[in-house]
Amino acid sequence: MSQETIFTKIINREIPADIVYEDDLALAFKDINPQAPFHVLIIPKKAIATINDITEQDAPLVGHLYVVAAKLAKQQGFSEDGFRVVMNCNQHGGQTVYHIHLHMLAGKSMGWPPYQDKKKELV
Repeated sequence: MSQETIFTKIINREIPADIVYEDDLALAFKDINPQAPFHVLIIPKKAIATINDITEQDAPLVGHLYVVAAKLAKQQGFSEDGFRVVMNCNQHGGQTVYHIHLHMLAGKSMGWPPYQDKKKELV
């Protein structure tokens, strides 16, 4: 279920990105619409469309994305103050690019719940 996405083009260097980390399995680059002072996307080089498409064999790869997040937090000085990592799934989850990716946000205090619309009620 893998089709080429903008992330595939970034991995293949067909389009530019502000890359902050790369290894054999993953790539991290600055989000073009940052929601925090530090906002990067951490993607696997293997194309996996959604969380629903992750298999047991992908577990080490998905775990590696979190290892990369921890490395970046230490390198950027956010590990002690804290940071947030989020992976969205499908339309209602807010996913817009169908290649799994962690959003890593840091550099400010973040509240919970993450939405700002106080009129919404949990059902």
